[in-house]
Amino acid sequence: MSESPTAVLYDIHGNLAALEAVLADAEQAGVTSYLLGGDYAAVGPWPRETAELLEGLPAIVRIRGNVERWLREEPEVSSADARRFLNAAMTAARDSLGPALVERLYGLPEHAEFEGIFVCHGSPISDIQSFAPQPQAGEDSMLDGQTHRTILFGHSHQQFRRAGPNDTALVNPGSVGAPLDGDRRAAWALYQEGEIHFRRTEYDNERAAAKMRSLGEWAEPVVHRIEFGSDAA
Repeated sequence: MSESPTAVLYDIHGNLAALEAVLADAEQAGVTSYLLGGDYAAVGPWPRETAELLEGLPAIVRIRGNVERWLREEPEVSSADARRFLNAAMTAARDSLGPALVERLYGLPEHAEFEGIFVCHGSPISDIQSFAPQPQAGEDSMLDGQTHRTILFGHSHQQFRRAGPNDTALVNPGSVGAPLDGDRRAAWALYQEGEIHFRRTEYDNERAAAKMRSLGEWAEPVVHRIEFGSDAA
């Protein structure tokens, strides 16, 4: 009998509607455990409800992403527009989550090991520096010495896999809550018997977009991501 699959979920960003659909899909697939790769609650429609649902899952790996870190630290952004957007987004997240949830999310580890796979949010060296779908000059520096293994990461909200430097395999399961690869369906993956299988799940995008829009004008860029699976031009 084959082992039960593990669901791999990254970049949920408070999108409860997407998460609920993915969890239903995962249950149908026989999932009994979860690998959670960060960016759970902030910059999305339902921060607290999403974080609470995730806390109840049987997670064998649970790391933090950059937005968990930003709950307590200043975001590394240079433009005034990005700073205004993130200030509004993180304030909304903190207000929704409350101090106890903020503390638990911020205190999660930055990376983990799973079945010989290095699990991180952006890359082994950073939660905001990440690999692109196509090879980039100097990307070996982001491996932080990792060689001959699979690197599982997210952050870019783009579902892809490819060979990386130093005999690595780079695998990004995509974003559950805000994909940026032109497909607005929730993106995630199943891990079973040493293989990572990509999945996409339909969900009620209109419900999520309406809730996001109700948070104020600052939320419009996220509304666009939910509705179109991409950033506005």
